[in-house]
Amino acid sequence: MSAPASPLGFFERYLTLWVLLCIGAGIGLGQALPEVFAALSRCTVAEVNLPVGLLIWVMIVPMLVKVDFSALHDLRRHVRGIGVTLFVNWLVKPFSMAFFGWFFIRQLFAPWLPAGEIDAYLAGLILLAAAPCTAMVFVWSRLADGDPLFTLTQVAVNDLIMVFAFAPLVGFLLDLSAITVPWQTLVASVLLYLVIPVVLAQLWRKRLMKRGEAAFAAAMRRIAPWSTAALLATLVLIFAFQGQAILAQPLVIALLAVPIVVQVAFNAALAYGLNRALGEDYAVACPSALIGASNFFELAVATAISLFGLASGATLATVVGVLIEVPAMLLVVKFVRRTRGWYEHRTV
Repeated sequence: MSAPASPLGFFERYLTLWVLLCIGAGIGLGQALPEVFAALSRCTVAEVNLPVGLLIWVMIVPMLVKVDFSALHDLRRHVRGIGVTLFVNWLVKPFSMAFFGWFFIRQLFAPWLPAGEIDAYLAGLILLAAAPCTAMVFVWSRLADGDPLFTLTQVAVNDLIMVFAFAPLVGFLLDLSAITVPWQTLVASVLLYLVIPVVLAQLWRKRLMKRGEAAFAAAMRRIAPWSTAALLATLVLIFAFQGQAILAQPLVIALLAVPIVVQVAFNAALAYGLNRALGEDYAVACPSALIGASNFFELAVATAISLFGLASGATLATVVGVLIEVPAMLLVVKFVRRTRGWYEHRTV
């Protein structure tokens, strides 16, 4: 069994640039063709926007095809590393983001943010932190010389937990933050954008694997651009609807980035330090730190759109997470690589 890891591709390497271009394109198109985007916003069934829903499926399913749930049988090989990963991802990360969001958005930055959107911004940040990264962590782990089998195992465990824990965890944290929870929509979002895609992706994976490892790897290379293209198209739609608000208050994006960056640094350092304290190998500690720092932002964006709408502050907050994901995670990769000597000095 091999982990589906590869170096950064062309799209992934310049993801931040593409996101910035999509922001500009979306805002420009929204201003130039308001009637077209108004019509697109009305293409809904059961409160689900059809163009966005289709794009989100194209974005998420290819990523989930890479997840091999048979890796769960390798849990015993690195019990401490898996324990740290689960502790940080499910018991620390969502709650620390709720705290950082409260501190920065509701307290420190409140005078510079639109009062009516503060709760929505906080909700978006919570959604961003409640889902551990699924696809890009393979890339980050490869760049940091992480153990590919451990990376695969922790992704499989996290995704299995996420199917059952994402909705109740998000609901609890939103309620704790005094934000109204539309439970029916939340559960429907998880079914639509997580459970059903996981099932379809695994059926697709099983079919591809029958052709052999080489054929599977070739198929992954072919479908990889689909996710990125769908993500960028979704961002164009989002910013076409968000354009007026962003042009009026560009400072909002910079302020929303602060708690996300703090969260990335905090969780990466915590997971890295805990693994070292427990005597785990560097090759386990670095992917553990990387998945603790990164997010399944595609699911966060999809859920924010379903719960709060395309033009909501929650959706904008999750999109800011997309904007800073690559540069922030490359900094984490650089950090763990530069501190490898310090890390291994104690564990050898």
